[in-house]
Amino acid sequence: MRRLLITAATATAAALALTSCGTTEPAADDNAKKNADAITLTDGTGAKVTLKNGPAKKVVGTEWNAVESLISLGVAPTGVADVKGYKTWDTAAPLKNDAKDVGTRGEPSMDTIASLKPDLIIATTDLPAAAVKQLRDIAPVLNLRPSDAADPIGQMTKNLDLLAEATGTTEQATKLKKDFEAKLAEGKKKLADAGRGGAKYAFADGYVTGNQTSIRPYTGGSLIGAVNEKLGLENDWSVKGDKAYGLGTTDVEGLTKLDEDVHFAYIGNDGDKGSNPFAGVLKKDKVWTSLPFVKKDNVHRLPDGIWMFGGTASMNTYVDSVVEALKK
Repeated sequence: MRRLLITAATATAAALALTSCGTTEPAADDNAKKNADAITLTDGTGAKVTLKNGPAKKVVGTEWNAVESLISLGVAPTGVADVKGYKTWDTAAPLKNDAKDVGTRGEPSMDTIASLKPDLIIATTDLPAAAVKQLRDIAPVLNLRPSDAADPIGQMTKNLDLLAEATGTTEQATKLKKDFEAKLAEGKKKLADAGRGGAKYAFADGYVTGNQTSIRPYTGGSLIGAVNEKLGLENDWSVKGDKAYGLGTTDVEGLTKLDEDVHFAYIGNDGDKGSNPFAGVLKKDKVWTSLPFVKKDNVHRLPDGIWMFGGTASMNTYVDSVVEALKK
């Protein structure tokens, strides 16, 4: 009887030991796995951003260029700033999911973003530092530098690569970049074949505020300007652009400085009131109607929905629209 008791006790102890091992070792393995999955990124401000559980799945975008790139990478954003505005201005990479509207691009709703429990929030340096700080209390924030007039295309692809690394979609990013380079080469050849190689070209957008019409030239430092250069077009703007976006400022009188043979192109949007003076108030403006390129019908309205500060999707669509306009 004593032998049976000892044997039973020994068996119980062994079972407990096995059970104990079973509860501690997998936990250690789980921690090791999490550490192995973690990735650390350096964002546009030089800050280190760590995603403890690996590539982000639930991502919120506070700026449209980032949202476009996420969609192009195959990532459906959980939240988007100003969903209606995005759908109005960026149709090259349409939202296919029911993303939550998280407020405006300049003033996102912290409460709404927090309710989504995102793995990652994408912001840009255009957002005030105080707002970015608040976002970091919710989730890791990847703060992108949205544009750089010194290398606009390089900055666009750099941001694409960073977003791809954060979401585990680097293969798709490589494909997007290759397709974009092919689109540029194809567009340049088509323009050359149509006798438009080296054509003088000026792209702008405009806004009407009260009785004031403002025109914004896209200089060679803009993303649009850099794409135009890749297409073999000569940018005819002489005004200087800002250091970030390469955008200038002028008025209708400033358009008289453009070459007589220039091709003037713009993108307006019927869904955004006041964003298309060229097809609106300027039709009755004597300075505008007297411009040589207006008289020659060398004014081209490109399709709505091409976001001028977007990613490869918008720029591919832009190339096609320029080729189509100038071939006529």
